[in-house]
Amino acid sequence: MSPTPSADIALVGLGVMGENLALNLHRQGFKVAGFDLDERKRDSFAQRTGATAPRSLQELVASLATPRVLLLMVPAGAPVDEVLAGLRPLLAAGDIVIDGGNTRYTDTQRRIAELEGSGILYVGAGVSGGEEGALRGPAIMPGGDAQAWPRIRPILQAIAARADDGVPCCDWIGPAASGHFVKMVHNGIEYADMQTICEAYFLMQQLLGMQPRQMAEVFAGWGRGELSSYLVDITADILARVDEETGRPLVDLIADTAEQKGTGKWASQAALDLGVTAPTIADAVFARTVSAVREQRVAASGVLAGPQASFTGDATAFVEQVRQALLAAKVCAYAQGFQLMAAADQEFGWQLPFGTIAGLWRAGCIIRAKLLEDIRRAYARDAALPNLLVDEHFAQVLARCHQSLRDVVAAAARHGVAVPAFMSALAYYDSYRSARLPANLLQAQRDYFGAHTYQRLDRPGKFHTKWAQD
Repeated sequence: MSPTPSADIALVGLGVMGENLALNLHRQGFKVAGFDLDERKRDSFAQRTGATAPRSLQELVASLATPRVLLLMVPAGAPVDEVLAGLRPLLAAGDIVIDGGNTRYTDTQRRIAELEGSGILYVGAGVSGGEEGALRGPAIMPGGDAQAWPRIRPILQAIAARADDGVPCCDWIGPAASGHFVKMVHNGIEYADMQTICEAYFLMQQLLGMQPRQMAEVFAGWGRGELSSYLVDITADILARVDEETGRPLVDLIADTAEQKGTGKWASQAALDLGVTAPTIADAVFARTVSAVREQRVAASGVLAGPQASFTGDATAFVEQVRQALLAAKVCAYAQGFQLMAAADQEFGWQLPFGTIAGLWRAGCIIRAKLLEDIRRAYARDAALPNLLVDEHFAQVLARCHQSLRDVVAAAARHGVAVPAFMSALAYYDSYRSARLPANLLQAQRDYFGAHTYQRLDRPGKFHTKWAQD
């Protein structure tokens, strides 16, 4: 006997994220149905949520009130295509499929094209906040077929996090794959944010010899000021944690090898494809890849030379310089992320609402931070802002902090401490503020060996010089 079609929404993929989103939906008064190929996950879902867990996609679709809404929380890539292939013959025009996974935006573009003419409304929604966010309120970035928004808006905004002003951290991003693109950029900024925090920790450890407990207190203090953010807060918690078995700081027992799932790499590749300068995001990705060759690094440490000098400056003053350097680098990373979104906006004509995006990142998501309210205000002042760095507020922040970033980078270089994200942030800032760069020589080189031509400062047009003498 088929179930009565009364569920408001179906979850496909009942892992931790899917199950927690279902609990969140249930708490907000929505009737939920769930499906997973794993029978144990279906049973766990039914027990935890009290919701129905049909044994097949056919039963799942039959349990939904029309127009049907299905939220896919399955691994990105082929699994999404497999679920869509199973769902397509079961759905009708006006039904809505939301992909809430970390899907590459180009895959979302392809799927939208494949569904064209079917009447099925496809939405690519970035969801950020991890397990806790899924349960208590994530930031949600939906984009795709705008006809779906009136139907799914009350559902998604009900389960989303709320900023301090009560605004839900979920709003319509735009057409096509814009939602997943914005989530990809969020994750690229997340990579840079995490790496710069790790470099601040590393400098205090390597140059000042500070212990994790001391650094925990520093980060806790920073979290009460300009650097207030989720990532700074959890860093303080991590550094304060003691391993129960050994009594040692747990962070000291964790192998220095970082993993990644690909979103930071995708953001860096998109920056290259769109011709956007995003070095701090890219260097954060490369920092993870070099960490992965730990055996090689350990071997190289006994072979390659480095500076021997020890730090002799004022430790308290240096910690303050690191704080300011972290703030400056963080602003540069956000500026790069918003530049990347602006380039995609120009390329695809999405009309992205940058102030809204900053607003919905203020709570729920991994990069939630105090400065996002300042970013929202910056775009409220000028929706066509060419770069966050030239906004009056952030220009003042960088004017105050850039010297500390220089001093910290110089100290790291003198003492052989790798801080690639800090270094790239400084280079980005200095490049963007330079009225003249050495690219004139570079273009002359290109013209010399490849006849690529060049532009002149004194008159318009393209020019070529016969550089080699006969």
